[in-house]
Amino acid sequence: MKIKPESLEAQLRERLLPAYLISGDEPLLAGEAADAVRRAARAQGFTEREVHFMDRGGDWDAVRESVASMSLFAERKIVEVRMPTGRPGVTGAKALKAVVEAGGADNLIMILTGRLEREVANSDWVRAVEVQGGVVTVWPLPPPQLIPWLEQRCRKLKLQPTREALELLAERTEGNLLAAQQELEKLNLLAPDGRIDAQAVLASSSDSARFDVGELDRALSQGDCPRALRVLAGLRAEGVELPLVLWAVNKALHAVASANSGGGASRGGYGGYGPSARPRRLRVSLAAVVARAARADGMAKGRLRGDAWDELALLAADLCGLPGLPLATNLN
Repeated sequence: MKIKPESLEAQLRERLLPAYLISGDEPLLAGEAADAVRRAARAQGFTEREVHFMDRGGDWDAVRESVASMSLFAERKIVEVRMPTGRPGVTGAKALKAVVEAGGADNLIMILTGRLEREVANSDWVRAVEVQGGVVTVWPLPPPQLIPWLEQRCRKLKLQPTREALELLAERTEGNLLAAQQELEKLNLLAPDGRIDAQAVLASSSDSARFDVGELDRALSQGDCPRALRVLAGLRAEGVELPLVLWAVNKALHAVASANSGGGASRGGYGGYGPSARPRRLRVSLAAVVARAARADGMAKGRLRGDAWDELALLAADLCGLPGLPLATNLN
């Protein structure tokens, strides 16, 4: 069965399945889901735990043997398989399918991996887990859900943050839930009465926000220039490769062009959320926007003089319909 992360605790109270696959790129939420399964297993007598790290040198025969062998003291056992890439290969896929289908009351199979690509998510070994056990997919938290998520965590810690404190903490930890949780735990220690204001957040936290190129695409498609520039600066600080950033900008450019021409560029956002591109009045011609995108690409490839990141910031202003600098034509 497929289990939503927020429904996992309830499912575990109902019964413990013989196998669980937990996948996703959000380390905090994936780790908490795995901890919940381990706690439920320990409560039902699974006192042993064997962990197999399946990188390139991983031994799949050892995984099979771990499931097949009985404990020396006849105790129930968690067999945990960790795959950083989510791609077990042909041998690994066969081994996972076999151990999941073999089951047994004395073994609990836990498979932990990063985000699964679509073709892997439809593979035989993943379907075997769906039939025999539970598949928990952890998605990144969309920005609009971050403040409610922080509020829920604050209630658990008995913290009473102001709205300004929540907004500031959300801004400084966006895309990095592990940092957000750590900041809340730090604030819990620094504020014995539980009251948190913006000054307390500023004094205790650093800017730990992380962005992906999908966030830039969304901000540009929505015409949100301040956010687009903040995301762009964050990507630059993190050392994200320029070709990926250019890809996101060009994707948004095509969507805006289609929306403005009546093409209705309706598309789901990155990760399954986010609005379609919105028609807007561009301050410059579409041809000038395309030319600026070409200049940024030329700078990124070293064919033109100039800073590609600065050119992308100007392109963001153009795409969002804000007045920017005129396009230079003599810097080649």
